[in-house]
Amino acid sequence: MFSSSTVSTLLRQYAISWSIIPVRSKNYLNRPRLRNPVWFVKKTRTLHNEQFTEDNTAFLNEVKRETILSAAQRSQSNLLKLAHGEQNGQLAQWAPGLKRTGVIAKKIGQYPLWTKDGQKIRTTLLQIVDNEVVKYIPPEEYRPAQEPRQSRNWRKPYGCLLVGAEHGDPSLFTKEYAGLFHESGVLPKKHLCRFIVSPEAQLPSGTALTVSHFRVGDFVDVRGLTVDRGFQGVVKRHGFKGMPKSHGVTKTHRRPGNIGAGGNKARVWPGTRLPGHMGNRWRVLRGLRILRINPQYNVMWVMGSNIAGNTNGIVYIYDTILPLRRHGAKGVPAGPPPFPTALEPLPADSGDIWLEDLHDFRKLSITYSAGSE
Repeated sequence: MFSSSTVSTLLRQYAISWSIIPVRSKNYLNRPRLRNPVWFVKKTRTLHNEQFTEDNTAFLNEVKRETILSAAQRSQSNLLKLAHGEQNGQLAQWAPGLKRTGVIAKKIGQYPLWTKDGQKIRTTLLQIVDNEVVKYIPPEEYRPAQEPRQSRNWRKPYGCLLVGAEHGDPSLFTKEYAGLFHESGVLPKKHLCRFIVSPEAQLPSGTALTVSHFRVGDFVDVRGLTVDRGFQGVVKRHGFKGMPKSHGVTKTHRRPGNIGAGGNKARVWPGTRLPGHMGNRWRVLRGLRILRINPQYNVMWVMGSNIAGNTNGIVYIYDTILPLRRHGAKGVPAGPPPFPTALEPLPADSGDIWLEDLHDFRKLSITYSAGSE
């Protein structure tokens, strides 16, 4: 055995110089996905000229309309059966810690609203288009191809609810993609999304999800895909100021400049802000408040004007995970939310529902008395 003095002497003779090179950020692995995973089923098929006559085309369009109307009536009947407890026995009651399903919405534009004291609020309009439950996968059967970042909770495991949005023409989809909807009895949808839910929040196939799933005043998280800007420089991608426009500057007005990669490093640090691909990344805005709801067109006004995505782009809405804005927190509407969803949606002719702090333009704001001049 060596003594401590001998070991220290050997370490001094064979000293190893350790150098720690810092990393500026860990987002260098967050690159845009340009292709779907290999296990995704191909959605659209190759179209050919079927050489239909005008009468045949009109007949096929009429059949499509009748099929869509019957599917809408069937989804409403499923809601009624669920409300009366005819499916899956007794419904579970809401409790803190349970996780409801989300919805798929379309970003249709922006619109300003005003409070009663005259403050302007910028909002984004999100429309929930033909949302229906396609399938529920129980926790013991749900095995995703890629495990989520958070560890699986074995005490209270979550299931998976597959939700589809926006009716599509069945003749435009492949046989494999249309087969995903065969067992559920739902028409093929253009968009699909998986939501992690509690087993108590499961819904039968064909259940419609409307804007009544949320309440005015609730806080939600919105996930969307940012606009794809392509390859951009540092001025547009990272907001660099750039070099002066004159006084000896030659052809470096919009260049990044020195990146400090010399010396012992002699390399580019991961995470250095340089030109590259901009956009086409998933971003989540958390804690956005619902200010207004229109039951007729399934439209909600959500606070904020920076929701990711193009106009008519698809976003995903679900209950917020922020602790101070969840259901039951201070400032959130009292009472339990619609669980597992709104079993009796608001009637279409009920009109818009506004937050109490907002100014409703349907009401008079200036009144004149009879004796005023």
